[in-house]
Amino acid sequence: MLFSSVTFLYFFLPVVLGLYFLAPKGCKNTVLLLASLVFYAYGEPRLVLLMLLSVLSGYVHGLLIERFRGTRAGKAFLVSSVCFSLAPLLLFKYADFFIGNLNALGASLPLLKLTLPIGISFYTFQILSYTVDVARGTAKAQRNFIDLATYISLFPQLIAGPIVRYTDVATALHARSHSAEAVGSGALRFTIGLGKKVLLANLLGELCAALKTAETSVLGSWGYAAALCLQIYFDFSGYSDMAIGLGTMLGFHFPENFNYPFISQSATEFWRRWHITLGSWFRDYVYIPLGGSRAGAWKQVRNILIVWCLTGFWHGASWNFVAWALFFGVLLIAEKLLLGHALEKMPRVLRHLYLLLAALVSFLIFDAASLPEAGRAIAGLLGGAPLTSAAGLYSLKSYFVILLLAALGATPLPKAAVARISATRAGGKLVSILTPLFMAALLLVCTAYLVDGSFNPFLYFRF
Repeated sequence: MLFSSVTFLYFFLPVVLGLYFLAPKGCKNTVLLLASLVFYAYGEPRLVLLMLLSVLSGYVHGLLIERFRGTRAGKAFLVSSVCFSLAPLLLFKYADFFIGNLNALGASLPLLKLTLPIGISFYTFQILSYTVDVARGTAKAQRNFIDLATYISLFPQLIAGPIVRYTDVATALHARSHSAEAVGSGALRFTIGLGKKVLLANLLGELCAALKTAETSVLGSWGYAAALCLQIYFDFSGYSDMAIGLGTMLGFHFPENFNYPFISQSATEFWRRWHITLGSWFRDYVYIPLGGSRAGAWKQVRNILIVWCLTGFWHGASWNFVAWALFFGVLLIAEKLLLGHALEKMPRVLRHLYLLLAALVSFLIFDAASLPEAGRAIAGLLGGAPLTSAAGLYSLKSYFVILLLAALGATPLPKAAVARISATRAGGKLVSILTPLFMAALLLVCTAYLVDGSFNPFLYFRF
């Protein structure tokens, strides 16, 4: 079930919110758990049991790890937890990838063709972080199975993140407050995210589809790359906004996942702003345990490459994801060891253009079905084709306003403008009056688009 669907907006969500706020305090987690299972079963009815078994594994292992913390048995239970958590992910997401590569080398093994469970990468990482934190002593083992299951399966962040660690919500699972202000703030954040997804990401996706089928041209290639970057950003950040907004309405405070990444001036800064919860997860649970930057330059390079190889595989079982991740990994290594001082001396505009060019190239690799296709897409930026084509130029003209609005929306300027207006007494009153009207109008326009349109993909379902 997509957040950006009529079913979710006008049936599932109102019913869940009604039941949740009517339920006694001690039953609210039960309501959320049941709602989350229904939400998941809507798209994956046969795989709900797999998620529950993963939760049960995390629950039992957490208790055992805490009971035997600091002993060989505790370490053994931690290893067991990691294995039990990763096994379904490796089976469902990567088995056919490895079989396919073995077949390419001469084997003749049949593909398993298993259905990829929605959100398995997200809930697996949440279980892993929980058991590791229990082993480290930074989190107490959860003794209430319903509370732990609620944390892992919580529908706002189940299918697309952000990756919420147990320590982020441990207190809120037991005691969280609710208020009309929080519901209003959460609803506003959700509606803005919905608008980003439906009115920007979806329309940018339509532009990408049109440019991809048009006659190849240099302008069309650059337009496609720009539209693709913005589509991926608004698709994923829009979902993150909706998740954070839903969490706020329910009394949870989820971590931010995006912070205007396209205003960055280096690849290092970009990845501090893009998919923040994934980057911090790999930093805390892979990079630092490997030694981080503490063991010398060469081991730091090794650690960065390991992290980015895993980041690529996390996104999907395909070599293009690994190539995309290693592209950024190599850039980060170069910036840390070679380019750091040179970048600092460059004018801000040149640093910004460098990052934008890197982002355009990287997401062409990310989007490609294969590495040769990625190579052809990148080559299209460099020439070897007509400057323009009639179909490509028509598409760019038709979606020019959307591209312009998306480019503006990818910067902090709109938010800063609203904040500046709100800083005055008259402006604050005006914003408070217009905000509910804005929300209602935005919801109405999004609903009209969802009812009338059929193009509503969600790119991160594959993860």
